[in-house]
Amino acid sequence: MDDLDSAIVLIPLLAVLAPLAARAIGPWLRVPIVVFELVLGILVGPSVLGWTGPSHIVGLLSEFGLAMLFFVAGTEIEFAALRGRTGRRAIGGWFISIALGVAVGMLVAPGLGAIVIGIALASTALGTLLPILRDAGELRTPFGSAVGAVGAVGEFGPLIAISILLGSHRPGVATVVLAGFILIAAGAIWYAMKVPQGALHRFVNATLHTSGQFAVRVVMLILTGLVALSIALQLDMLLGAFAAGVLWRLLMRDADPADREAVESKVEALAFGFLVPLFFIYTGVTFDLAALLDDPRLLAMVPLALLVMLIVRGLPSMLAAPERASRRTKAAVTLLGATGLPIIVAVTAIGVDAGLISSGFRSVLVGAGMLSVLLFPLIGMSLRGDRVARPAEPAHDRA
Repeated sequence: MDDLDSAIVLIPLLAVLAPLAARAIGPWLRVPIVVFELVLGILVGPSVLGWTGPSHIVGLLSEFGLAMLFFVAGTEIEFAALRGRTGRRAIGGWFISIALGVAVGMLVAPGLGAIVIGIALASTALGTLLPILRDAGELRTPFGSAVGAVGAVGEFGPLIAISILLGSHRPGVATVVLAGFILIAAGAIWYAMKVPQGALHRFVNATLHTSGQFAVRVVMLILTGLVALSIALQLDMLLGAFAAGVLWRLLMRDADPADREAVESKVEALAFGFLVPLFFIYTGVTFDLAALLDDPRLLAMVPLALLVMLIVRGLPSMLAAPERASRRTKAAVTLLGATGLPIIVAVTAIGVDAGLISSGFRSVLVGAGMLSVLLFPLIGMSLRGDRVARPAEPAHDRA
């Protein structure tokens, strides 16, 4: 069985096993499903059992899964959280993080390699945090708003930095191109906000339970359209995916709540039932564990990189903590702000493909990101106390 054939069989199997494993240990330890997906991918990949390996077709599908992950993250953005004191401090904290991250990068990689490392260290996995906050009843609290602002800036800021600093254009040209993309996206967003969408909503409602599935088809059109535009402009495709999520949310903002929730459930089923698990499992398959095991220095750097993430991204995130917050709350914001993985996976892949960082060093950063997703939310929410609104299966990580 070649790599493509084995991947077609194994990835769906692992996608089923991951939530079962998370549920099995749920009574004792709440571990995000993405951790199991990554670990299972590593287990069947070349580094351990060797049952499957890299495949061009599966790799393309996994890229679309990553785009879908950022689309869903775009739909979750709460713009109100970016206003006022919390928003200003979240933005200021991110600029501190990117400066510190690049400074750290300069110590271990030359030139643009330092930019890759800086962006990775300055990221926050908003999609990982939102389901955790929702399940804990914290999404609408001051604490949840602060973490949401930190996560939004920690996800959108790196996308802008990737497009300007790591694209094929020179930074000055890239800024102009990015401005053009923003103008186009802003025009579409203006249309979504100003033009009544009653006809769209009625047609969505009429096809919710038919083979037409107009809403899902429009979602895919918006997603592929803005991703294609970002690629054509030689920007990072994730920027287009993120903007597509924002646009779709605005198009549906005045729809009947029941219809909107029905559409969201269909999109999430497509994303987290197929495409996103494929991305994380394939990331595990292609994870260079052998590079870490063959070089004890690289392996020792994983916990060090985790500590650096906590300092570079976590401590500046604390600036956005609610006013008069307790030390425990500030520590929780610090830990959740330092939780990162999807941007780390994406930007380090760009760095390896461009020869800016080694595959082994990518494994160090991705390994640290995996540990951050496993440890930081668990410890951070424990500091907030047992505020879980209802028993639930471990939420899937969304970017």
